[in-house]
Amino acid sequence: MSNYIVSARKYRPQKFEEVVGQSHVADTLKNAIASEQLAHAYLFCGPRGVGKTTCARILAKTLNCTDTTDKINPCGKCDSCQAFEENASFNILELDAASNNSVDHIRTLNEQVRIQPSAGTKKVFIIDEVHMLTTAAFNAFLKTLEEPPPYAVFILATTEKHKIIPTILSRCQIYDFKRIQVSDIVTQLQHIVAEEGIKAETEALNIIGEKADGAMRDALSIYDRVASASGGEITYDSVIKNLNILDYEYYFNMVERFMEEDMPGVITLFHDILGNGFEASLFLRGLAEHLRKLLLSKDSKTQSLLDSSEELTQRYVTQSRTTSLTFLLNSLNIVTKADLNLPMASHKTLHTEVVLGKITYLSRAFKIDSKKKIPLLK
Repeated sequence: MSNYIVSARKYRPQKFEEVVGQSHVADTLKNAIASEQLAHAYLFCGPRGVGKTTCARILAKTLNCTDTTDKINPCGKCDSCQAFEENASFNILELDAASNNSVDHIRTLNEQVRIQPSAGTKKVFIIDEVHMLTTAAFNAFLKTLEEPPPYAVFILATTEKHKIIPTILSRCQIYDFKRIQVSDIVTQLQHIVAEEGIKAETEALNIIGEKADGAMRDALSIYDRVASASGGEITYDSVIKNLNILDYEYYFNMVERFMEEDMPGVITLFHDILGNGFEASLFLRGLAEHLRKLLLSKDSKTQSLLDSSEELTQRYVTQSRTTSLTFLLNSLNIVTKADLNLPMASHKTLHTEVVLGKITYLSRAFKIDSKKKIPLLK
């Protein structure tokens, strides 16, 4: 049988320095370890796939490692580290609160807390999806969390901090994990493709990063899917085809035809998109995003928010110069309203065509107030 391991597991960070996009958390934890100022309870919260459980495991391994490197990272070679990697550690226990959320499960956990570590100095309890605990389970856990034995450390992880009762929050050091920037995801993917000996276009990796929506785990899952179909070379076209993504070339062409008031060209291009199997709703959302990026490109202060390659950013900047601020704002207004109303439309194609017509002839819809010189949309 194949020994294939998915990238999310194969390239899971083993040190704080390897955690992508969460340096604010990693640096704080490293300083706490180095200065021996550790709390007894931590709460890691943030979106899915951004490294909460990974950081929890690294912290747990470090606290039990008998030969830490630089006093802040696990060595990965000692008996404690090896036991954890083999899921045989008695000092590091993981609980999935999504399926173990009752009072009885927490009572069992409380009993395990009373048992001192068999080796090492710390006993670490990692509770994932802690917001899934029932109110009764939270209350049963409260006393243990408030006054644990000196060897116990609790690391709670959640994607929904607002569901955790205030009495639990007040007893934890809270670390907020953020969505990972596309540029950080691309850098990590470039490292991985180099390790795997795969050729990959930067623009293709950018598309994967954008599709991941700030989650490194999602990016690695998408990468595995694309890599398995790539034949050793990941290209922009292969990613677009594999993920069924609307090519941004369509939107650049669409805006060009808007500016030329080329209504037949606009309608023809829209039907080309429909003919390639894309829904009108997907097209409208993509058009709104494209118009937003053109709006951001208008000012150098907001261009960094585009989160795209330098070449693509320059294309947005160039096209933004052909559009007015008034056109972009009013077009965005029209498209976002159309996207909201589309589910209620009985003829979605006609509904979208009318929207495109409004944008095409948008400049004719303005009336200039002779005194205030303010463009008003009729």
